Amino acid sequence: MLANVTLAVMWAGLTCYALFGGADFGAGLWDLLAGRDRGGLPQRRLIEHSIGPVWEANHVWLIFVIVLLWAGFSPVFAAVLSTLYIPLTLTALGIIARGAAFAFRKASTELWQQRLFGACFALSSVVTPFFLGTVAGGVASGRVPPGLATGDTLTSWINPTSLLGGVLSVLACAHLAAVYLCADAARAGDAELATGFRRRAMVSGLLSGLVALVGIAILDQDAPLLFHGLTHRALPLVIVSAVAGLLGLALLAGRRFVLARAAAALAVAAILWAWGAAQYPRMLGPGVTVSAAASVESVLVACLIALGVGFLVLVPSLLLLYATFQRKPPPAAGAQPGLDPSGAE
Repeated sequence: MLANVTLAVMWAGLTCYALFGGADFGAGLWDLLAGRDRGGLPQRRLIEHSIGPVWEANHVWLIFVIVLLWAGFSPVFAAVLSTLYIPLTLTALGIIARGAAFAFRKASTELWQQRLFGACFALSSVVTPFFLGTVAGGVASGRVPPGLATGDTLTSWINPTSLLGGVLSVLACAHLAAVYLCADAARAGDAELATGFRRRAMVSGLLSGLVALVGIAILDQDAPLLFHGLTHRALPLVIVSAVAGLLGLALLAGRRFVLARAAAALAVAAILWAWGAAQYPRMLGPGVTVSAAASVESVLVACLIALGVGFLVLVPSLLLLYATFQRKPPPAAGAQPGLDPSGAE
């Protein structure tokens, strides 16, 4: 029972990282595609103002997931990090490069410096979620066996399921960011920017759906256990994700941006939980279950107590942060709001 509770809490943290951190990564993709210098300047300014107050806070969820995996399911932690160390190292380098470039571009005064750091920020925003997606694909397809470095360090993440996971991760991040930025632009009173990001949100949403449909055939051939779980136990969650995605597109068409945020977040969260439900109770390969990989009861109890105490500080602080930057600025201030899925117009 405690192992399942710990896993559910960890999966909730992973969902938060996908919704908050994923939007930050997606904003980097739109920064990359904003256009040259003057033409893309309004978009880049909106992106900087939107993610600037919250981008560091979003990685709290990734740290939370990693620490809880290490403490609560140490055999899984050891196997994943020793087999998938290449994409995980590239992910870490991407996060570091992205954060440094974002800060340096904002402080740079020379055009060539802004271009250099801007390119680094944008490219790392794309490759980082891609590598995270390949890690998820490697675990989901059963290519990470138990034990230290017992899996193949290349085929564990270079395979059809992992590549599908990487592409879907990039597209989902792009879609979330575009949907969130629609409301930010509308709140700032910039109808042209809102229209531009609305168009990007609809295109990225349609592409995500198309890739997911193609992915059905890929999973059927490359990850049959995962495919069976998604089409049986997790099918209701898959349907929820599909319906929420279509509803989000309809809300975007009607310019209901705040509701579209909620629909987009639900679509991503539902597919993440569908993956968890499809794989449960397996954590690694065909034989390592949640109960078999869990730490002793005393460790799980200590983890859950520490998390409960930590949440009393963390959650109100994050809610205050997001609420502060979601308030509509007074006309004289002209400040831009923050980027998160919980705000209102």
